[in-house]
Amino acid sequence: MSTDPLGVRGRRRNGAFWTAGLVAALIVTGLVAVGTGAIAIDPATVARIIGHRLTGWDTGDWTPPQEAIVWQVRLPRVLLGMTVGAGLAVCGVALQAMVRNVLADPYLLGINSGASSGAAAAILFGVGAGFGQYALSGSAFLGALAASLLVLLIARSGGRITSLRLLLAGVAVGYALYAATSFLIFASGSAEGARSVMFWLLGSLGLARWDPLLAVTATIVLGTVLYLTVLGRRLDILAVGDETAHTLGVSPDRFRLRLLVVVSLAVGVLVSASGSIGFAGLVVPHLARRIVGAAHVRVVPVSALLGAILLVWADVIARVLLAPQEIPIGIITSLLGAPFLLILIRRLHATA
Repeated sequence: MSTDPLGVRGRRRNGAFWTAGLVAALIVTGLVAVGTGAIAIDPATVARIIGHRLTGWDTGDWTPPQEAIVWQVRLPRVLLGMTVGAGLAVCGVALQAMVRNVLADPYLLGINSGASSGAAAAILFGVGAGFGQYALSGSAFLGALAASLLVLLIARSGGRITSLRLLLAGVAVGYALYAATSFLIFASGSAEGARSVMFWLLGSLGLARWDPLLAVTATIVLGTVLYLTVLGRRLDILAVGDETAHTLGVSPDRFRLRLLVVVSLAVGVLVSASGSIGFAGLVVPHLARRIVGAAHVRVVPVSALLGAILLVWADVIARVLLAPQEIPIGIITSLLGAPFLLILIRRLHATA
C-alpha cells in the first residue's frame, strides 16, 4: 500500500523540477534578451562581459561600446523586467487567495490605478517632494495603499466582505482613480509632462538604472516573493474560506490587512519603476497552478519565475517590433493577456 496516497512527494518533486527548469530558462532568457537589439551581441559574449564586470576576469575581445550597451543599458533593463514580472505575478497570487476569486489582480482591484494617480501627482505637481529621491515611489506607494484601504472600506460597508464586493469595489475605485489621473494630466497644462505620464501609464522599462534597480529588487525579492513563500500555508488556508481559517487559528481579516499592505508596497514600488502594466498578475498565477498544483509554497516561486520570463520577452517584443520606435510594454502584455482572459471566462462558464 502506498505511503504517499495524495502524491505529496510527487508534487514536491514536480515543483522542484519546474523551479530548477524555470531558473535555467530565466538565465538563458536574460542572456538572449540583453544581446537583442539594434546592435546584436551573442549570448556568450554577454555572459563574458557580465562575468568580467562582476569579477574582473576575462578581459576578452569585445569592444568598449559593446560593454557599455550590455552593462549600462540593457542589463539593468532586463533585470528590472524580471523584478517587475516576478512582483506583479506574486501580487496576483496573494490577491487571488485573499479574495478567493480567480479574476483578482492588482489592476482589477484598483491598486495599480491608485499607484498611478500618486505617481502622476508626483511627476506633474511635485507631490511627495519631501521624500527626496524617493518622491515618485513614495507617492505611488501611498496612492496604492489609499486605493487598497478605500476598496476594503467600500467592500465592508454592506456587511461581511465577499469576493464579489471586493471585485466590484476595486473596479469602481479603479475607474474613479483613472478619472482622477486624467484630470491631473489635463490640469497640469504641461504638454511634455502629460506626454511623459501617458507613456509611463502604459508601462516602460526604458528608465532602468542601477541605483533604483537595487532598491526595487531588494523590496520585491526579499519583501514580497520570499515573504509570501514563507506564508504559503496561510495563503492555502485563506483560499479555502474564512471558517476554515478561524478553525485553524488564522484571523482572516487581520491576515488580509497584512497582505493588503504588502501588496500595496510592492505595487507602489513596481509602478514607480515601470509604470502601470496590466494582466501579468492575472495570467501568470493560473499558469503556475496548472504546472505545480494549488499549494502556495510552490505556486509563489514558480509564479515569480514565470512572471519574470514573460515580462522580459514582452519587453524584447516592445523594443524590436517597431524598432527604432519603442512600444509601451503594457500594450504587449494586454495583447498577450486578453486572449487568456477570454479562455478563462469560457472555462468558468463551462464549469458553472
